[in-house]
Amino acid sequence: MSLNEVLDVVFRWAHLIAGIMWIGNSMLFNWLDRNLIKPQGEAGLSQGRIYMVHSGAFYEVEKKLLAPGELPDQLHWFRWQNLSTWLTGIALMVVVYYMNGAAFLIDPKVRAMGQGEAIAISVGSLILAWAVYDLIWRALEKQPLVATLLTFGGLLAAAWAFTQVFSGRAAYIQTGVLIGTIMTGNVWMRILPSQRELIRATKEGRAQDAVLSVRAKHRSIHNNYLTFPLLFIMLSNHFHGLYGHHLNWVLLFGAMFGGAGVRHFMNVRYDGRSNAGWLVPAIVVGVMAVAVFMGVSRIKKAPAVTVSHEVGFARVQEIIVQRCASCHSARPTDAQFTAAPNNVMFDTAEQIHNMVPRIIERAVVSETMPFLNRTQMTATERAEIAAWVAAGAKLQ
Repeated sequence: MSLNEVLDVVFRWAHLIAGIMWIGNSMLFNWLDRNLIKPQGEAGLSQGRIYMVHSGAFYEVEKKLLAPGELPDQLHWFRWQNLSTWLTGIALMVVVYYMNGAAFLIDPKVRAMGQGEAIAISVGSLILAWAVYDLIWRALEKQPLVATLLTFGGLLAAAWAFTQVFSGRAAYIQTGVLIGTIMTGNVWMRILPSQRELIRATKEGRAQDAVLSVRAKHRSIHNNYLTFPLLFIMLSNHFHGLYGHHLNWVLLFGAMFGGAGVRHFMNVRYDGRSNAGWLVPAIVVGVMAVAVFMGVSRIKKAPAVTVSHEVGFARVQEIIVQRCASCHSARPTDAQFTAAPNNVMFDTAEQIHNMVPRIIERAVVSETMPFLNRTQMTATERAEIAAWVAAGAKLQ
């Protein structure tokens, strides 16, 4: 097992654990905010109370402001889960996409560029994204609708731009890292400073600046809505039919918008209003959105080449040996893949025949194999494989 693989496993495992803790805490506190029983006619510092049962006992949770000078000796913060999630995510980005010549980041079919240029674009876009997002919401905090539209427009533009620069898989992950960076910026640049000021004011016997609290709550809500899109992107590298699609940016934004919509439904269902007025149209719109999403995913681009001659197995085997076997064999010759990826091998005719569905999907439909087309499979060769499969994928 190479050092790169060890780092990949360690950082990926740590990223998953930290993400569960961070997102789990975030969702719990948002749930609490929407389910607290507000005090009726009480003049005091309490903002609500809730009783819960778990692990064999009852919990009483109260959200309240503290009177000046009454800060407890022990105060628990929830901040390191976010930072550890972001740092392990950045570490994974470096190990998987920046190292080894940025092989997973650069797709020559999309844009030919060097490792340094690709990494500079990746890192620079993260810094720029936070700066633009933060500027929008600081300048337009009293016009949230305008700020929201600008934010969604910017996110759509970024998703599209990444698919025009990086490989499809990297474009999805880069969008996820961008979202995670914005969320982390919200925590450390806006939410935690407000909490520090709250603690400082309480210690010093001063009133808390309400404006800071409101701004921090707004950013917390933003993070809440970005959670589900980010989780989708974390899993997206398993679905080549999405990131390998020629309309991958449309599918990406549709999935992100849908994830935010689901998060919105989960938020408003606890706000005390009747669901009857909007639930049915929401379901109808949701079904229509899924139908459109599936329709777009089935839009195929016209084949670059078609073949009219008969293609036999001998020709297909020749193509696969030349273009695929350097990775997918019992003894790979590719320097990066020292073992056959996913244990897929094409050493025998039977192995090739057994993998026909995957071959047609990856090499012909999505064109995500060979990996970044490093072995230069031609459009004619893809068409010949398609013709062989259409004729029955016979071995004789």
